[in-house]
Amino acid sequence: MNHCLDCCAKLEGRNDKKFCSDHCKSSYHYERTKRKSASLFKTIDAQLKKNRQLLKLFNKAGKATVRQEGLIERGFDPKYFTHYWKAANGNVYLFCYEYGFMKKTENNKTKYVLVRWPPWNGKII
Repeated sequence: MNHCLDCCAKLEGRNDKKFCSDHCKSSYHYERTKRKSASLFKTIDAQLKKNRQLLKLFNKAGKATVRQEGLIERGFDPKYFTHYWKAANGNVYLFCYEYGFMKKTENNKTKYVLVRWPPWNGKII
C-alpha cells in the first residue's frame, strides 16, 4: 500500500495515486518549488524590481539627490538596470524601468541623482 508524498497518510484507491488530497498535492509541489534554487532570470528580475522600488521611494518629487550608502544599505545594486539614456550634456543615466539614476561625486561623497522618465514628452524631469 502506498503513502501520501506530503503527509505520509495511507492512500486508498488507484495503485498509482501519490497524494491523499488536492491540498497535499499543492503543498508538496509548493515546498518542492521553494527548495529549488532561483533561476538567473528570477534573480535578475527580483533585483530590478527592488532597484525600481528603492528609486521610487527616494524620488517622490521627480528629481532628487541621495547618498550612495543610503541606497546600497537597503539592497540597491547599480549593476542592474533596464536601459540607459545619454543627455545632451553628456551625462549618462541608468534606468530601472521609468526611474533613473546617475552617479556623481560631490565633496568626496558619492551620490546618485535620481530622475523619473515621463512618457508624455520624453524629457527628464
